[in-house]
Amino acid sequence: RVLSLELNKDRDVERIHGSGINTLDIEPVEGRYMLSGGSDGVIVLYDLENLSRKPSYKCKALCSVGRSHPGVHRFSVETVQWYPHDTGMFTSSSFDKTLKIWDTNTLQPADVFHFEGTVYSHHMSPVATKHCLIAVGTKSPKVQLCDLKSGSCSHILQGHRQEVLAVSWSPRHEYILATASADSRVKLWDVRRASGCLTTLDQHNGEKSKASSEAANTAHNGRVNGLCYTNDGLHLLTVGTDDRMRLWNSSTGENTLVSF
Repeated sequence: RVLSLELNKDRDVERIHGSGINTLDIEPVEGRYMLSGGSDGVIVLYDLENLSRKPSYKCKALCSVGRSHPGVHRFSVETVQWYPHDTGMFTSSSFDKTLKIWDTNTLQPADVFHFEGTVYSHHMSPVATKHCLIAVGTKSPKVQLCDLKSGSCSHILQGHRQEVLAVSWSPRHEYILATASADSRVKLWDVRRASGCLTTLDQHNGEKSKASSEAANTAHNGRVNGLCYTNDGLHLLTVGTDDRMRLWNSSTGENTLVSF
């Protein structure tokens, strides 16, 4: 069944980007609107609904932040994300060292956060009701937490040794954050705690660390450049430059040893 999967022949998406597309996000409220971010800094907003009522149709671009737009990112857009609770706002982050909060209706930046280094990844919690924190992974080993309410970077999580390549909030617990770094490590944090770090995932489940301290608590044998929670939040999937994908139990931190 998996081998027979193919692209949908009936639905196409209007081509606006002139260069590579790095990031996509479909809004969780209706599942109707999609954002894309390109390596040239352009952001496009599409309507996925079939307005033509024909079996074959093309999803139209409603608007875009193009190269001539005054608020456009100067370099590659790495992450776009809708505000989880309504479509009036979305966020984007870029190699131009900024995270921008956009007003969807005016297509203007309502707020801009500036960082010292390249921004690789950012994420807003899909379930948070008590906080408005955006987690940001940058060239710095410190994970930054930006508060939408105050408009400032409210908090820093320290523990990684190299740049933070991916960040993801748990869809189950609003204060739990997973981060992945070029230091081969994946850390889980409770952002309410002063020390922050709950655990560092260990691919060997504690068995190898007795012999060598260097092998202790690495999730991959290389940079960890992607992570994703399962929808129920019970498991975490990580990918690394060691060409491996690993599935973890997110509550115990155990490597489930599923072979991909």
